Amino acid sequence: MSKIAEILPLSPLQQGLLFHALYDEREVDAYHVRNRFELRGVLDAGRLRRAAEALLQRHPNLRAAFVYKGLAQPRQVVPREFELDWREEDLSGRDAAALDALLEADLRRRFDPGKPPLLRFILVKLDAERHQLLWSFHHLLFDGWSMPILMDELFALYRQGESAALPPAAPYRDYLAWLQQQDKAAAARAWAASLDALDEPAKLGAAAAGERQLILSRQTETAPLQARARQLGVTLNTLLQAAWAILLARLSASDDVVFGVTVSGRPPELPGVERMVGLLINTVPLRLRLRPEETLTALLQRLQAQQAALIEHQHLSLAEIQQAAGRTELFDTLLVFESYPALPGAADGEVADGLALIPLGGDGADTSHYPLSLCAVPGPELEL
Repeated sequence: MSKIAEILPLSPLQQGLLFHALYDEREVDAYHVRNRFELRGVLDAGRLRRAAEALLQRHPNLRAAFVYKGLAQPRQVVPREFELDWREEDLSGRDAAALDALLEADLRRRFDPGKPPLLRFILVKLDAERHQLLWSFHHLLFDGWSMPILMDELFALYRQGESAALPPAAPYRDYLAWLQQQDKAAAARAWAASLDALDEPAKLGAAAAGERQLILSRQTETAPLQARARQLGVTLNTLLQAAWAILLARLSASDDVVFGVTVSGRPPELPGVERMVGLLINTVPLRLRLRPEETLTALLQRLQAQQAALIEHQHLSLAEIQQAAGRTELFDTLLVFESYPALPGAADGEVADGLALIPLGGDGADTSHYPLSLCAVPGPELEL
């Protein structure tokens, strides 16, 4: 029997992320993601490890290697067998500096796209009933939408073992097959028309070499913004896109702006897509021409209609969109609107009898390679 379970093509965004992963192998990878969770209560570490192994059996694409040498197009190769990268550390009685050092060392440890799996777990014991779970992965494997699904399944497998009553997994290969069936020529024409007569790329300026990431965060009440958006017949996402466009127009002294937006890439006609695990998102350009005589209401409604008309063409890769537009680059800023399923657990965070899960957020380099990015996280309070 072959050691290879399957060989798959790459999604449009996977192609771009693989390029960036290989571009500079000395720096921290911009698409190395780590999520941290605190587990409070009695934890069976061995059972949690077995649940993680079962998760990779359930979703074969999570154990893919990305190969490119000697190939016209890169491929993801899924091995039949794998060894989970799982480590346990006991920091009971140690000070916070010990955990900080472990976290820093973990972030500096890059993933090699050719050596699967491109994810790892570190379970840190802080005391008898308090642990931290560090889940690191390369963004090549899956998107933010997939994370709550994986966490939900991980703890279902923890509670019930491999007999967990989970629905059949929707294979990621089905999405890749769907991509192959799309009309690329029609999509290229749509994007060329959308970006026609663009004077120049919308760039605020390249980041200096070695510049450190600066994160500024602000929270504001979501309800008034959502009420205003509903009143105008648009989404909260459209409201933020318009605000970002107006800001960029002022900063660049141009009434014709382009910036990147992240789209979910989950076609509703694909069975099981809402529970599919993999990298389905895509980054595409959003162009908006501001008209001095136009009211804000009219601007928002025009923007939403413009974006709706491009939904069926959002499967095209950014490189292909740039080629259709006759450009080598279009923008250097990115707006991400994170609207994901909720994390597992009851209102008190309980994921198993006597065990509570407390998300500690993501850290590391879960950002992008663009010099300026804005990430909007909706909830009772909108976090920017």
